[in-house]
Amino acid sequence: MNYEDIKRHFEAFPPPLEVEWKPWAKITDTQLFLKSCYIGIRNFNGPVERCPAWWHLKDFYLHIKRIMPSQGSSEKETVPQE
Repeated sequence: MNYEDIKRHFEAFPPPLEVEWKPWAKITDTQLFLKSCYIGIRNFNGPVERCPAWWHLKDFYLHIKRIMPSQGSSEKETVPQE
């Protein structure tokens, strides 16, 4: 997976505006965070695997996939249990 695939995923399924990513990192504007990562990756001179912005984007993507596992699958209706 490359950053363009992740970018397309976040365009199709935007993350919540605020995310408590790590105990020491709370993202208050995820769209600004994502734009910053995309710019950092585009401007990085060298292999993308060594780019810190790529590491942040990839870790954030994996975090969002963990906390929102239903993205990308068909939405299921929940029936209240009595």
